[in-house]
Amino acid sequence: MKESQLKDVKATFSAIVDRAVAGEPTIVTRHGRKEAVVLSFKEYERLSKVPTFGELLAAFPGDADDVPERSQRPSRSYNSEF
Repeated sequence: MKESQLKDVKATFSAIVDRAVAGEPTIVTRHGRKEAVVLSFKEYERLSKVPTFGELLAAFPGDADDVPERSQRPSRSYNSEF
C-alpha cells in the first residue's frame, strides 16, 4: 500500500483514485501521521459488510446436535478465612 502526503494527494487526486479503483489503496499522511485511506468503493463495501460474530453464529448451518454440550465446571467454594 502506497503512502502519500496530503499535499501530494491534493495535487494528484485523480491518479490516486484511479489506482484505488485498480486495487491499490493509498494511505494519506499529514505531518507524518497516517490520517486516511483512499480505497475503491467496491473495497469499502466489502469491508463495511463484515458480519458480526453473532451473525456468524446465527448463520451456523448445522443442527443443534452438531455442537457438543458445554461441561459444567464445578463451582469454587471460597474459604472465608482469607
